[in-house]
Amino acid sequence: MELLIGQLLIVVRRMWKYRWIGLIVAWVTGMVGAVVVFALPDRYEASARIYVDTQSILKPLMSGLAVQPNVEQQVTMLSRTLISRPNVEKLVRMADLDLKNQSKAQQEATIETVTSNLSIQSSGRDNLYILGYRDSDPETAKRVVQALVSIFVESSLGQTRQGTSTATTFINEQIKAYEAKLEEAETRLKEFRLKNLANAAGDGKDSASRLAELGAQLEQARLAYREAVNARDAAKAQLDAEKARGGGQTTAQSLMQESNVNVSTPELDARLADQRRNLDALLQRYTDQHPDIVTTRKLIKDLEEQRKKEIAELRKAAISMPATTGQAGGGIAMQEIVRMVATTEVQVAAMRARVDEYSARYAQALAAMKTAPQVEAEAAQLNRDYAIHKRNYEDLVQRREQASISGELDVASGVADFRVIDPPRANPKPVAPNRLLLLAGAMAAALGVGLFTTFAASQLRPVFHDANDLRTRVELPILGVVTRLVTDADRARQRVDLIRFSAGAGGLLVMFAVALTVLAVQLSRQVV
Repeated sequence: MELLIGQLLIVVRRMWKYRWIGLIVAWVTGMVGAVVVFALPDRYEASARIYVDTQSILKPLMSGLAVQPNVEQQVTMLSRTLISRPNVEKLVRMADLDLKNQSKAQQEATIETVTSNLSIQSSGRDNLYILGYRDSDPETAKRVVQALVSIFVESSLGQTRQGTSTATTFINEQIKAYEAKLEEAETRLKEFRLKNLANAAGDGKDSASRLAELGAQLEQARLAYREAVNARDAAKAQLDAEKARGGGQTTAQSLMQESNVNVSTPELDARLADQRRNLDALLQRYTDQHPDIVTTRKLIKDLEEQRKKEIAELRKAAISMPATTGQAGGGIAMQEIVRMVATTEVQVAAMRARVDEYSARYAQALAAMKTAPQVEAEAAQLNRDYAIHKRNYEDLVQRREQASISGELDVASGVADFRVIDPPRANPKPVAPNRLLLLAGAMAAALGVGLFTTFAASQLRPVFHDANDLRTRVELPILGVVTRLVTDADRARQRVDLIRFSAGAGGLLVMFAVALTVLAVQLSRQVV
């Protein structure tokens, strides 16, 4: 600590030698600073307060039908990006600040000056914005703020409409793209269905489910066939018993006529009627080449052929029935038994045809099981692609309608309601420069420059007042020291020199103190 204090004292003694140079530099700096402070022109500020009301009664009513943008965020972003190069150029033209510009450089200087003097302040969540501008002419500042208010309001409307138009254009382009994709998916799905028309099923079941269903139907048909065979055998046994008892007989011609009367296929007739009604309904909606119409006609043709076969078999069974004669008392009973035998024959033939049909269908479905998984996988992929494109297309159409409604809503109610709380007004008293602060800064700068000058001079031309300091600096041995005797005349000169220096430094401080006092009095009078 003592060493540090000793070095500090050595530096001060060296600076003391060049004190007059530092004092002169301080006086010059102080005078220049004071002149500059008082020569700066007064600057006046014009400002306006705008309240942005982001609440609209239409927006809660249109919730769910229109897109609700974050209006507060839009206004905040607009306020932050308002001072941009295009807006400043427009502001310069609106306020007639470019009338004195004769060259490109002057125009650039005007734009930079306006940009640096503009200010936009927000009071936070209250949506209250203060637009301000400073200029040497209060009327010019007022015109600039008035133009800035107009640009602030117009920019919000223009950006909203431009954003809505851009969104609508983009959505329309996407709708066209997805419309083409949807048509392509529909074409692929149609071609696949036509190619695999034989394996198509309208109930939405896969091949394994259809095979299991056909197997169950086949077992049920076989059970019904066995029941019909047993009923026929019982009827024949009863007929044989009647013959043994000497029952009456009927001629072969009467049996043939009775069989012709009772031969019918009610199940096939009902299925044919249903398919014909279905064909009539399809023909009202589609052309003859439609896959559903082609399939229905093929099914009707197969049912008609099956009906013809069953009727022929039933007639043969009726003709081959042995003729019986009976006594007069048993004629009615014999006729009933014969009719029962004919009916059971018809049922057996119908059940046998049903078993054959279901057996053929089951064999066909079993053969199709080899290629069914690949077909079903391809169908599932095509349906999935079609469903995705259709859903995206419908969503885009819905969003386009929402964008249209949102645009109309913005036009009807606007993004926000801009209310000018305080119109543009220029303060009659200058707000800048702060001469008190600048004058104090000039005084501090003068003192600092003076001290720095003495320090720099002491370092450029150092003087050694201590033998140890000299030995450390030159790194040579000191053989001896010659002491200088200070006389009374020297002391008198030193006192006079100290008084002069003190007077010079004090005069500098007094000058700044007087200037600060006068300036403070003037400012207080202006406030009053």
